[in-house]
Amino acid sequence: MPSKKNKSTYSSRQLFAALVVISLVLWILYRSLFNFPVIFDETVGKALFFGLPIWIYLSSTGQEKVVESLSLGKMKQGLLRGLAMGGLFGFVGILISIVMKGPALDVVRANLFGANQFWWEFLLALPTAFWESLFFFAFIQTALKDQFKKMDTTKIILISSLVFLLFHIPNSILRFQGTGIWVQLWLMSLFALGQSILFHGSKNTYTIIFTHAIWGMVLLIHF
Repeated sequence: MPSKKNKSTYSSRQLFAALVVISLVLWILYRSLFNFPVIFDETVGKALFFGLPIWIYLSSTGQEKVVESLSLGKMKQGLLRGLAMGGLFGFVGILISIVMKGPALDVVRANLFGANQFWWEFLLALPTAFWESLFFFAFIQTALKDQFKKMDTTKIILISSLVFLLFHIPNSILRFQGTGIWVQLWLMSLFALGQSILFHGSKNTYTIIFTHAIWGMVLLIHF
């Protein structure tokens, strides 16, 4: 007869899997059927579809490691690391843009940091980065490690990256066509792997929030 501990572990695993699958299905339906303003999607929408499942899981299991990754003591180090990695992303983005489009710097990008639209897009990128970093990496990776203690790190990284990709496929299909879809999926796959590895090494959600926000701005500016 299975022990109470084994039953509890099994129930927690079922809850985790159910929350991720339900979130995925509801998110796909939401993005396919509705067309709300971006600010609503990135704040209210993602708080509902990404934040609520985390709250349900934490309330049911008592898991605190997700919250620990956002402790105030980790903020300074996380922000500095995030800015450093974000700067590296920006540099790589510039190099790729030069290779693809040539070295000429257009007027729009030259005056970018003085444009109100740039800072508005950056403000929108922050809640996006917060909810997605919290759900896809801090939550999923921590839950996988907690519920499947024998699962090796490589599998955890690949699963969290795959979940990230699955959630973003509908948006890529809606926004792009032809080869543009495959380019987006390739970029997102590399990004997800990088974020997953970064979180595994740091256990610091602030770091991946800032790398996520800056990466989004790099794509907006250069691609």
